Amino acid sequence: MTVKTRSIAGILRFRGPALLVAAAALALAAGCSSGGSTAAMTAVEQQNLNVAVVPVVDTAGFFIALHDGLFRAEGLNVHFIPAASSATTIDQMALSKPGSKSELDITGGGYISYVEAQHNWDRGQRPSAANPGVLAANLDIVAEGALLAPGSGAIYTMPGSRVRTLADLRGKTVAINVPNNTLYLLVATVLSEHGIAPSDVHFVTKYSFPLMAGALKAGKIDAAVLPEPYASADEEIYGIVPVIDLDQGATTQFATVGYAATKSWAAAHPKTLAAFDKALGEGQQIADTNRAAVEQAMEDLPSKPLPLGVSKQTASLMTVPYFPIGVDVARLQSEIDLMEQFLRFPPFDIKSMLMGG
Repeated sequence: MTVKTRSIAGILRFRGPALLVAAAALALAAGCSSGGSTAAMTAVEQQNLNVAVVPVVDTAGFFIALHDGLFRAEGLNVHFIPAASSATTIDQMALSKPGSKSELDITGGGYISYVEAQHNWDRGQRPSAANPGVLAANLDIVAEGALLAPGSGAIYTMPGSRVRTLADLRGKTVAINVPNNTLYLLVATVLSEHGIAPSDVHFVTKYSFPLMAGALKAGKIDAAVLPEPYASADEEIYGIVPVIDLDQGATTQFATVGYAATKSWAAAHPKTLAAFDKALGEGQQIADTNRAAVEQAMEDLPSKPLPLGVSKQTASLMTVPYFPIGVDVARLQSEIDLMEQFLRFPPFDIKSMLMGG
């Protein structure tokens, strides 16, 4: 079946009432707490939670719940820790000692790392302090975070670039933040659906999101895949322009980020997890129906130890994704199918990573 390339013009900034990817290049650092009263906290097994989340627009539902006191209303004091990607936090979460200040309870990031970590765990691999490079953990996916919407995931280049269409990417260099991640899977899928082998494109991972636009301007790369709010900020600063929308074909409403915890932690803290899920769901509902709340959440990201927030102008220009509630098993399994096709991942049943799986 021939899939037509969707023009990105006219859809990048505006859509219906329910307003990417996977992963911001930021060092792990202490973040902010939701504070909290002591009222109604006795119902949960653990009041204080350390939650490492990639601070991009795809996780706006979490930040709305944090800033608007929704976690606090459920008896939780949530301490936000900025994450560079889910891969950077998974082993830390798996190695966390209960009750320690460095313990990570829940993480928010891309699914590919979650699934890879679970697969490695199932094969007997284990992370350790002596071997921190092993990506392995026994995980439960708690909730979905965001889905691609028209214009919310795109490939960008500079004005005047010879890259004007998807076909022009043959032989060119495209920047993504992490090898074989969600961004790679999105681009590889769209390329393949238009008759272009992913191997015909040279993917590089040497540039973090904040450095990609500068590399574009300097001619060091030909194109870049940028999530919000980086895309809108770089359009303002560098004048980057979108080439192709990635929300099409097999990647339509692609699930970009989600939330996970270790199975052992989830089993030991069912009331805590239920309270987190309830508050997060409320944040997701607000994010999906109130664009102003999403913009405010991105403006209110903490400024220390690293400046994460965006200006009001940038926030107003962002294209935002859809914010689902709960977990759609079929949708996540379809992404596993794409991992098998483009990442040579072995057959895997996503149900093993759901509560009780």
